[in-house]
Amino acid sequence: MVKRIAVLTSGGDSPGMNSAIAAILKTAARYNVKVLPIEQGYSGIFSSEFVRYTTHWPYNFDSQGGTILGSTRYPEFAKEEVQVIAKGILEEENVDALIVIGGDGTYKGGYELHRLGLKVMALPGTIDNDIAHTDYTIGFDTALNTIVESIDKLRDTAASHKRCFIVEVMGRHCQDLAYYSALATGSEIIITNTFVPTKEEIASEVAKQFAKGKKSVVITVSENVLENLKELAQFIEKKTRITTREIVLGHLQRGGRPSAFDRILAAQMGIKAVEALIDGNSGLAVGFKDGKINFTPLEDVFDTKITDNAKIIKQLSKINQS
Repeated sequence: MVKRIAVLTSGGDSPGMNSAIAAILKTAARYNVKVLPIEQGYSGIFSSEFVRYTTHWPYNFDSQGGTILGSTRYPEFAKEEVQVIAKGILEEENVDALIVIGGDGTYKGGYELHRLGLKVMALPGTIDNDIAHTDYTIGFDTALNTIVESIDKLRDTAASHKRCFIVEVMGRHCQDLAYYSALATGSEIIITNTFVPTKEEIASEVAKQFAKGKKSVVITVSENVLENLKELAQFIEKKTRITTREIVLGHLQRGGRPSAFDRILAAQMGIKAVEALIDGNSGLAVGFKDGKINFTPLEDVFDTKITDNAKIIKQLSKINQS
């Protein structure tokens, strides 16, 4: 019988994490299960950064961006001796289950604790949407909307001055943010890890677009694909004589209040995670597939979700170029 659940957020923050935390607290209270929030991810276990009382937390914190628990990356947790110590500390705090919210690294840490005998559930908290066995991760929708809004604004000023903008978006090795934002904004050129046109091809297409009468061109690029955006911008400008600027949206994509979709998704996942632990389950990743909450063994989720959309992306580029 689960009597006390610890919860932590780890790795990069994502909008909606607070919604998941709030749902976990409320659901646990409904089942008379205590919750021990841990600040600053896995490192907080060792520094005893436990939240004994949540009365000082802002009212309706679940609608705020970021994570109220704070988050860090803690590479040391990959060592088995560190994991054993962490399990011992949690047991001393009478914790018999743990819910972790984060990305791939967070999942691996949770799996190791599960392997050592602690009950663990994992929620996908990352804007990159790069977790396998779930259609959407917590924060992806909000980040996508942030990107779309940013590109829309860049499009306004680009059209005023007849300019080309290269916009780099996050995603790690997953192209979903680039693909869906390009689909939503009509980006004329899309560059991802599965579709990388040459500099000459890019410059040629930019020239064609302006020759057809377009007042602006947007190139959407996934991070970790092009080494030097400024160099590409200078090459395009030299070849086409069209003013070209590079923009890295960066951590702007992680901020902001979560969208309604992310709040609902996070809340549903938080509720199901608590209920699954109470039912005696462990070592599972909570996901969202085909409109329903699902569960997948953690060891099956570690492969990065890579979708080869090269053909689709090429077709989308052609449509947006017409």
